[in-house]
Amino acid sequence: MSDPVGKLPSELDQLPDRDTEETAEWAASLDAVAKAAGTRRAEYLLRRTLQHAEAAGLALPKLLETDYVNTIPTAAEPEFPGDEAMEARITAWNRWNAAAMVTRGSKYGVGGHIATFASAAWLYETGFQHFFRGKEADGSGDQLYIQGHASPGIYARAFLDGRISEQQLDNFRQESGGNGLPSYPHPRRLPWLWEFPTVSMGLGPLSAIYQARFNRYLQNRSIKDTANSHVWAFLGDGEMDEPESTAALALASREQLDNLTFVINCNLQRLDGPVRANFRVVQELEAQFRGAGWNVIKSLWGSAWDELFQLDTTGALVRRLREVPDAQFQTYATRDVAYIRQHFFGADAELVQLAGVLSDAKIAECFHSSRGGHEPRKVYAAYKAALEHKGAPTVILAQTVKGYTLGAGFESKNANHQMKKLTIDEFKGMRDLLGLPIPDSAFADGVVPYGHPGANSPEVQYLNERRAALGGPAPARKVKHVALPAPAERSFAPLIKGSGKQEMATTMAFVRLVKDLMRDKETGKRWVPIVPDEARTFGMESLFPSAGIYSPLGQTYEPVDRDQLMYYKEAKDGQILNEGITEAGAMADFIAACTSYATHGEPMIPFYIFYSMFGWQRTADQMWQLADQLGKGFIVGATAGRTTLTGEGLQHADGHSHLIASTNPASLNYDPAFAFEIAVIVKDGLRRMYGEKPEDVFYYLTVYNEPKVQPAMPEGVEEGILRGLYRFNTAADVAEAAAAVAADAPKIQLMASGTAIHWVLEAQKLLAADWNVAADVWSATSWGELRRDALECDEALLRGEVRTPYVTRALEGVTSPVLAVSDWMRQVPDQISQWVEQDWTSLGTDGFGLSDTRQGARRHFGVDAQSIVVAALAQLARRGEVPASAIKEARERYGL
Repeated sequence: MSDPVGKLPSELDQLPDRDTEETAEWAASLDAVAKAAGTRRAEYLLRRTLQHAEAAGLALPKLLETDYVNTIPTAAEPEFPGDEAMEARITAWNRWNAAAMVTRGSKYGVGGHIATFASAAWLYETGFQHFFRGKEADGSGDQLYIQGHASPGIYARAFLDGRISEQQLDNFRQESGGNGLPSYPHPRRLPWLWEFPTVSMGLGPLSAIYQARFNRYLQNRSIKDTANSHVWAFLGDGEMDEPESTAALALASREQLDNLTFVINCNLQRLDGPVRANFRVVQELEAQFRGAGWNVIKSLWGSAWDELFQLDTTGALVRRLREVPDAQFQTYATRDVAYIRQHFFGADAELVQLAGVLSDAKIAECFHSSRGGHEPRKVYAAYKAALEHKGAPTVILAQTVKGYTLGAGFESKNANHQMKKLTIDEFKGMRDLLGLPIPDSAFADGVVPYGHPGANSPEVQYLNERRAALGGPAPARKVKHVALPAPAERSFAPLIKGSGKQEMATTMAFVRLVKDLMRDKETGKRWVPIVPDEARTFGMESLFPSAGIYSPLGQTYEPVDRDQLMYYKEAKDGQILNEGITEAGAMADFIAACTSYATHGEPMIPFYIFYSMFGWQRTADQMWQLADQLGKGFIVGATAGRTTLTGEGLQHADGHSHLIASTNPASLNYDPAFAFEIAVIVKDGLRRMYGEKPEDVFYYLTVYNEPKVQPAMPEGVEEGILRGLYRFNTAADVAEAAAAVAADAPKIQLMASGTAIHWVLEAQKLLAADWNVAADVWSATSWGELRRDALECDEALLRGEVRTPYVTRALEGVTSPVLAVSDWMRQVPDQISQWVEQDWTSLGTDGFGLSDTRQGARRHFGVDAQSIVVAALAQLARRGEVPASAIKEARERYGL
């Protein structure tokens, strides 16, 4: 069986062959079986042989692992196209300035990380010099997910190319003055440089996969040609323990995302110590990625190891490397040669013989510093092979030394992640090691200087020439605003005029609106419906045949429901992203779509709809990532509230998502009660996010699955809907209530959001008919926006500007008390209580959810119409406006 033409050499090519004739006989036997009995029989025999070898205790790698050597042998490395000496000088300046920046900042106690970039410098520099495409070519370029703790090195490079000043370097982690640098990649804080926030570890790898997938989505839907865009995710080996880091590996291989490369910096250390003290994290990651269908390239050993492998004629060295645990190898990097001779080579007689011909200098070089991730030629070979591999994503496992070039006090030390500064003597040692022309006199004041070869130096010219050839500076975030036209009014009209006698849940109202908006000739194709395998729950199955479910393969089968009107249709240009049961994956999709306006210059309008309980509670960290990345779109918590989802019980009963959402400054949170409110909110959201003056916000809407007759929109309520509060009706507006209430009757204001409006409207009638109490009903579409406005008024007061909060003005002149009701915890409406001048109380669904009918659950929480009546009477009784006996009488009458 001959090797395929152009096949990448295997790591087996590096292993010694003591008997080539015998090897040829084995290969010939396998060829004979394949020819006589077929390839399946040959594959079967190979698998059985490997199983037998493992059962017999032979020291063979597992099926998913290869030996602990480089995937690409030195002899197979491609020619390095750059000026290696020049790139070494550039990298040296960046190493120096990264360490200087963090050290200088340490006097202010702001912290920083040095050791991560020190280990990964060549992984970045090789990419910047030869691979990472900028945005000045086709507007998209490559997408770079930079490891958060390596940010000082990226700032150092931006300082070298003139994009960041020395003053900014000195303001690292000191942003309040307006000219500082954020600690990590934060697009909201430094939007011209950073594209992707990554330091919430685990979210970077997950987002990178879905970004690569979304690039293909744009391509297949003919929205943007992204064929030349490549996604590079730089990750730490410790970071791979985060469940999100590996949650979507199968998706990447299943959809053949060869536009994606993971570069995992395997310095074998996490924040406190070894990643796998008693094991080998590289082998574990290799098996995990191979098992998921990824192409794996290991770049473990530097060229100093070549001599050792050539001398290893028995395979003893390879066997020893396979058995040494990571923590022990970390120890070798810090100990003297005598220790290494005894504890590494002394474990095997053949290794003792091999070590006998090695100099101390050679052993020290190999074990202290020579790693694949520290040599640009080996990194270049790995990157080139990754780009050339087709049909699957690639992961590069690059071994490095954490703290490399920072000196013996840093390299491979367990505590180096928390070490924030070098001494002057350590800097001088680093200077000498890197060969930088920084004189001792530069340290005269006891402060480490920044270094720069000069704007017109050969180093800066080379750097700029390389970036120009690759399409401009990187990383970089460029936004060329493209305003989207407002959709036609006819899309909103059905919700504005109401549903007549037909009952319709607000979840269905939202879906109906979006379905109409997706038909809009101008913007319809830009809608991106995202749902984690609950489309039918939300009544979205009607979109399946019309919009199609995105699949890069199209539909290779005949669906079981093909003869039905709403059959399950997958298509290569499908519009819907139906992600399966993965809220984290759906959010990653949403983030990629929300930021397409910046990443690709193509504004998309995503809406992510989900069981509301499984949104903010499960993926709030990604909501912050979305805000940090300046994303725009609609998040829709369907089947919202703690009492509307009958029978599902505790884990499905959301009574707190609005409270969590209120913590996110970029999220505009609405809890609409009626379909027309949804229409007004969505219309204004499209204007604010995609109009002529776009805002960096996103919308969170909660909608319910309780069918109700949807009224037509009253006159003049649009401002109140958007600001968060308007008077829906008064007792005088309701015929039966007006007839029952005397002119001098006690009065109360009933304020409600979402589905609670219906309980309040019923309570309004009961108060009038049974207790001669007049009630006005207010729809609170957004407790959060009312609070945001009030906080802004408070802040203005500190500046000497007197402003009255909207909620205070809306209730101006009202003398009766206010009772707020919602299907949420009382803390949700209580957010605005301090700006309500009237007597205030609230009802809510505090505590755990439970399985019951809607009426039973509402009675349990004390928010049904009858409970509202009792609460209103109690509030009025405290004011002396109704007799106290009315409370007991009402409880008895309603069976409370």
